[in-house]
Amino acid sequence: MQPGARLAAAIEILDEVELRHRPVASTLADWGKAHRFAGSGDRAAIGNLVYDVHRRKLSLAAQMGADTSRALVLGAAGRALALAPAAIEAACDGGPHAPASLTRSESEGLTRTLDQTLPGHVHGDVPEWLWPSFERSFGDRAAAEGQALARRATVDLRVNTMKATREKVLKALAGHGAIATPLATLGVRLPAPEGPGRTPNVEADAAHGKGWFEVQDEGSQIAAALSGAGPRQQVMDLCAGAGGKTLAMAAAMHNTGQIYAYDSDKGQLRPIFERLKRAGVRNAQVMNAGNRVELDTIAGRFDVVLVDAPCTGSGTWRRRPDAKWRVTPQNLAQRETDQRDVLDLARPLVKPGGRLVYVTCSVLPEENSEQVAQFLGRAPEFSIVPTAVAWTATLGGAAPASADGRLDTLLLTPASHMTDGFFIAILQRSPA
Repeated sequence: MQPGARLAAAIEILDEVELRHRPVASTLADWGKAHRFAGSGDRAAIGNLVYDVHRRKLSLAAQMGADTSRALVLGAAGRALALAPAAIEAACDGGPHAPASLTRSESEGLTRTLDQTLPGHVHGDVPEWLWPSFERSFGDRAAAEGQALARRATVDLRVNTMKATREKVLKALAGHGAIATPLATLGVRLPAPEGPGRTPNVEADAAHGKGWFEVQDEGSQIAAALSGAGPRQQVMDLCAGAGGKTLAMAAAMHNTGQIYAYDSDKGQLRPIFERLKRAGVRNAQVMNAGNRVELDTIAGRFDVVLVDAPCTGSGTWRRRPDAKWRVTPQNLAQRETDQRDVLDLARPLVKPGGRLVYVTCSVLPEENSEQVAQFLGRAPEFSIVPTAVAWTATLGGAAPASADGRLDTLLLTPASHMTDGFFIAILQRSPA
């Protein structure tokens, strides 16, 4: 497909998303099925362009002076398709498969610099109603943190030490530009694609089929490591989902002790069985999804209870950029309720002296530090273990500074740590 046809396709898809209020992923999939002449490279380029529009919707609209699908696509095309302004103008020739010729205003928008006096939420590409939360988390760095969440994400992998070493995985994936992650000791990183380039499908690689690695963001790897799960312990992954942290903790436990994987949603939990088998995990017990009575029978048993709580997912906007425009105040309020419920569910599972590790993939204080403060107010038998202490014990060396400036908990972000947004709090139950 010619550049003009790619631009026209992206405009068509964005119009459909806006008209039908559909997720981008399903709209792109349907477009691909209806346009089978488009090759994989074309589909990747169009997808990059559509997602890049959602990453920077506010700043692009301000740059172009309009928020139509056409204006946003034209504004994003330079970075997304690696096209110079002159090439974008040439691609819009009004032909049968290309957008109409650019207006004077559109041509000016392609080279316009964003006005520095615009509000912070525009520069940061953050929904306006969430901007006060960003400012509470990050202060005068809020726009920079938002901008980092609006960039494309790397592909991060965790080496499965039961089957491989980091050196072995780095060698196997050298053709993808693999490097070691700077913080997680078992992480491997592949660079984010530039322009119309495609993200490598590493799950189709033979090394993945052999169980040498799992796709897992570096922040998620750090959260699992800071849990302190180790050999011969009893561990509960209370919101296990597809099992990424279950696998990481099982490896840290050297297949000894027991790790229980529980989730309220059986659909979320279903992929864990294949992943456990491929990774060679033998110390995991997958519980019946949603069976809280079963949880009651094992109360007070666990050295570690990991709560990867349901949240708005604001820390994953690099990977799901359209999600930030779908989240509502009602969604946030519901997630806060869900978080309180799962913390109260976890509380009696922790044995005296054990740890409750609270994790979200959010950067919002309502879901993070404020949620922890509320829990400690109703659970006086728990106290915070500073994450710097846990870092030294599990990952070694000095812990990085938290993006929100706190000294007791840890907030990881793309701008500050080159990870997804992850919040981690370690709460210890008193010995008696």
